[in-house]
Amino acid sequence: MTTSLPKRALFDIPEDIIYLDGNSLGPLPKGAAARANQVITEEWGGQLIRAWNSAGWMALPTKVGDRIAHLIGAPDGSVATGDTLSIKVYQALAAALKMRPDRRVILSDDGNFPTDLYMAEGLIKTIDKGYELRTPAPGDVLAAIDTDVAVVMLTHVDYRTGRLHDMETITRAAHAAGAVIIWDLAHSAGALALDIAGSNAEFAVGCTYKYLNGGPGAPAFIYARPDLTLDLEPALAGWLGHDAPFAMERHYRPAMSAERLRVGTPSVVQLSILDTALDVWDGVDMNDIRAASIALSDLFITEVEARCPDLALASPRDAQARGSQVSFGFEHGYAAMQALIDHGVIGDFRQPNIMRFGFTPLYIDRGDVVRAAEILETVIRDRLWDDPKYQTMSRVT
Repeated sequence: MTTSLPKRALFDIPEDIIYLDGNSLGPLPKGAAARANQVITEEWGGQLIRAWNSAGWMALPTKVGDRIAHLIGAPDGSVATGDTLSIKVYQALAAALKMRPDRRVILSDDGNFPTDLYMAEGLIKTIDKGYELRTPAPGDVLAAIDTDVAVVMLTHVDYRTGRLHDMETITRAAHAAGAVIIWDLAHSAGALALDIAGSNAEFAVGCTYKYLNGGPGAPAFIYARPDLTLDLEPALAGWLGHDAPFAMERHYRPAMSAERLRVGTPSVVQLSILDTALDVWDGVDMNDIRAASIALSDLFITEVEARCPDLALASPRDAQARGSQVSFGFEHGYAAMQALIDHGVIGDFRQPNIMRFGFTPLYIDRGDVVRAAEILETVIRDRLWDDPKYQTMSRVT
């Protein structure tokens, strides 16, 4: 039995705020602050180093990994948590290249999140064996998959526009060409009904501070297809990826599970917050989330296009080709977004002119959507964005 949506009462969101930026940073779930305080004062403060055992700290990465696995359609034991998404991209890519030693092409797209491409470029320079990164337009990826490609590395939902890659079709094409595939689920986990196991993808990675509401700096995750795990050679052979860390063996011996993809000491406070944040998903069906996000997003598009003709839809109009965000292009997009935020509707901006809005049915309803469109209409119609105080770009946009 699923729980009705939205569940705003489970979050600490200011009453006067319409929060349409959960695709960038999820809001604070109720109970998360208390959990962090418990870890700091009762566990760390009261139990000191004993808490690694007595408070279950050492088991947290696996426990949280299994909870994430359930949200992305993966089996228990297949998801490791910790570190950052950039590190997990590097791990997956390095392992994937070793699986296809006779090929030298990494295929992504030119709309991929920059850090994924930076990681690929850095790995190519480190290996220094003639690897090449190809980045066609997102719509041209399928045609670019050929027998030269070792790895296809894509972000499932485009961070700027919300454009959605066809996971099933692309994965099937990659495998038909003999390539390994890595899916970045940063904008998918907690927003879409996923079946990573059913997709047969070798790897998936993601962050937990967006739709999973784990907080700024929350640990990342990496999925490895279970039948491949014992053959994976971690490029970052960290202490806690060892099969027996406290045996203190001189040489690395990887864990006999996805735990071999752990690297450093787990961030216990952040993992505890994330563990608590995942409680909001109890009783929630991801198919219900997806249906609600489509309804909210479609309503927003209709409202904004009727009220703000100067804004151009930058996201796919077809909801089946779009994630859980809607983006509009506007010449004065940054300043307009600052004015909108100042008037109680929080979205964000991405270069060159994109105003982004995320739709999270856990705490957004139809009334929020209509009211947000009304306020946006006022900002655009009355040129509130023209105020000099909205013109200076902050470090985080």
